[in-house]
Amino acid sequence: MPISKKKLPQPHFDFKLNKEVVKLQPGEYYATQKDIAMMTTLGSCVSCCLFDAKNKIGGMNHFLLPAEDGGLLSASARYGAYAMELLVNALLKLGAEKKNLIAKAFGGGHVLTAIKGANIGRRNVEFIQRYLQEENIPLDKADLGGTHARKICFFPFTGQALVKKLPPVAAEEPLQEEVAYQKKMRVKQDIELF
Repeated sequence: MPISKKKLPQPHFDFKLNKEVVKLQPGEYYATQKDIAMMTTLGSCVSCCLFDAKNKIGGMNHFLLPAEDGGLLSASARYGAYAMELLVNALLKLGAEKKNLIAKAFGGGHVLTAIKGANIGRRNVEFIQRYLQEENIPLDKADLGGTHARKICFFPFTGQALVKKLPPVAAEEPLQEEVAYQKKMRVKQDIELF
C-alpha cells in the first residue's frame, strides 16, 4: 500500500527579505541548496533546522507530535520521527553529509492549554533533543519550551535563524492552525487504498 505523497511547499518572493521564501505548515518539510528563506509559526509544534555548512545545504521541518503509537499512520511528516527522517534524507539526496549536519530547534511551547494534562510541547521538545543526541547531530542553537508561540525564519544557505516570540494575542493564529490540522488529520488518512 503506497503512502500518499504530499506536494512540497512552493517558494514565493518576499520583498521585505528581498528573496524567495518557503512558508512551512504543520506536517511539511523543505530542503535546498538555494539562498532562500524558510518560515514557519510554531505553538506546541517543533521545527528542526538542519544545515551542512561545508556543502551549503539546509532544510527545515514542522512537526505536530513526537510519534504515533505504532502502525502505518506514523509514516506522516506530522510526526517528529518521520519528519526528521524525511528532512535528513532530502538533505542527503542534495549532497549533504550526515557528519556535517548541525541542528537548530525551535518551538514546543506549552500553548495548548485546552488539552489538559497533555503537554504536547514538552513531549515534542523531549523528542527532538533525544533524536538529535541518538543520531549524533549537534544542537547548535535552540529556543524550546516556555509558554510563547514563535515565528521562525531560517536561511539554509548560511545556517542563520531568527526567532520572534509572539505575544498571546498573536499566538492565536498558530494555535488555530495546529488545532485545525489535528482535526483534519483525525479524519484524513495518509494511506491510499486501491
